[in-house]
Amino acid sequence: MKLVFLVDDDPAVTRLLGRVLREAGWEVETFDSAEAFLARSRPERYGCLVLDVSMPGLDGLELQRRLRETGQSLPIVFLTGAADIRMSVQAIKAGAADFLTKPVTSDALAHAVRTAFDNDAADRVARAERAMLEWHLAILTGREREELVVAREGSTSRSQATSASSSRPSGATARASWSARRRARPPS
Repeated sequence: MKLVFLVDDDPAVTRLLGRVLREAGWEVETFDSAEAFLARSRPERYGCLVLDVSMPGLDGLELQRRLRETGQSLPIVFLTGAADIRMSVQAIKAGAADFLTKPVTSDALAHAVRTAFDNDAADRVARAERAMLEWHLAILTGREREELVVAREGSTSRSQATSASSSRPSGATARASWSARRRARPPS
């Protein structure tokens, strides 16, 4: 079950939105301040953060900044009682998934959280694939890099063989070597 962290200083809002999110099928952990969220007992748990912008002490935008600085990548759906364009632009530019105004409908909140989870999952897959590609590129020899460039430009093995010196392996041989190493997995 996916986890939603709900941070709002208003207990009535926390109870109501917590119930809405649970009814939508998510596990919910509630916090009455940004400081309480930062001090949570298991910070390694992943989830979506539904975050009030205006709270006493550490506000939502500052919490977003701190999470980003410490490398904690959580999708964030902001809530605010007072719509402020400057604030919403700042939050979105800093990576927020959405910015909703209170009172928010159950459907709008559930949709925003669902979309935040979906988009974040796609981003995580893309980052993992990019890291794997970068690792594979890093293990190529100089000759394999040359062959990759030539292959990318659409050259055939035959044209590569006629242009390469006889002491170099053919394009097909280099690609076979690269393919074998490509199937290797990066060290964990």
